[in-house]
Amino acid sequence: MGDRAVMEITDVREAIDWQANHCEKANAPCTARVIRAELAILEGNSATGRRIANWQGLSLEDALPLRVAAGLHYLFLSGEDKRLEPIYAGLTSDQKAIDALVAEMAEMYDARLMPWLDSPPQTNEAGRSASIIAGLLWLSERLGPCFELNELGASAGVNTMMERYRYDLGGVSVGPERTPMQIRPEWRGSAPPRVPLEITAIRGCDVAPVDISDPVQALRLKSYVWPDATERLARIDAAITLAADNPPDLVSMDAGDFVENCLAAPQKKGVTRAIFHSVMWQYMSVETRDRITAAMEEAGSKATADKPLAWLRLETNRETFRHELRVRYWPGHEEWVQLAEAHPHGAWIEWYE
Repeated sequence: MGDRAVMEITDVREAIDWQANHCEKANAPCTARVIRAELAILEGNSATGRRIANWQGLSLEDALPLRVAAGLHYLFLSGEDKRLEPIYAGLTSDQKAIDALVAEMAEMYDARLMPWLDSPPQTNEAGRSASIIAGLLWLSERLGPCFELNELGASAGVNTMMERYRYDLGGVSVGPERTPMQIRPEWRGSAPPRVPLEITAIRGCDVAPVDISDPVQALRLKSYVWPDATERLARIDAAITLAADNPPDLVSMDAGDFVENCLAAPQKKGVTRAIFHSVMWQYMSVETRDRITAAMEEAGSKATADKPLAWLRLETNRETFRHELRVRYWPGHEEWVQLAEAHPHGAWIEWYE
């Protein structure tokens, strides 16, 4: 099956099998076993199972298997049911035993799991911000060191706090030294430019922002992280700690409205206005994407050397499934240029420049 056809999967069983195999390839075998056990939920007598079995639409594109897995992870993290602990720890690998337990939990917590099917996963991953920072260094060399950042689809704003994080990017250090968020991806290729970088302002939008300073919402966000990914779980905890002191600047707003408002606001001389986003473009309608593109290109045509405009995107190539960092800026480089390829959760970055 070709990569494009994968995201067109509608058969729920096929989607569960594909997602489980994908987790195994991504070094998350414990998550894979739980997802594979979702097949047993279909055989049970729960409303959750019936809703999954009768899912309308592209079950894999909708990340249906991950929605169920997050609900189960939440039961564990909240302390409500710890029976998945040996599975998440890799101590139990008997698939039949896991199937039986997951099916039993689906019936026992039917009403608790159903709401997890209502919305796609919130994958707010701090590791992805390393690619954005690398892109800003590349832009700094061309446009100057000062940036006003605006994030689309910010979720809980984990990456809307990137000015508080410390990065080691191929030996190039960026950010404050004393911070609980230390991000050091495996770096492949030459190092990014070793140039000054200053984030003068940073804010984000989301149609349904998560308040990470609220323990209940923070736990929900953490539930979407795969249990095998201990480093990712630690990064979420670090973000929660930072947000408790100073929450990220988020607004509840449609991305198209947000971009148009940003572009209409006064811009300081010597500061590049930048729009950025990571792994969210696919969740917006074609109309919203086109609206944002048109607004950026119109504003770009009016950008000047002392008031530049930049667009950074770390998104999944829908044909290759690779996560690509692409940048364009005005005036100067109005076509997209790919700077890097990155691991979906920021474990490594391969720099092309």
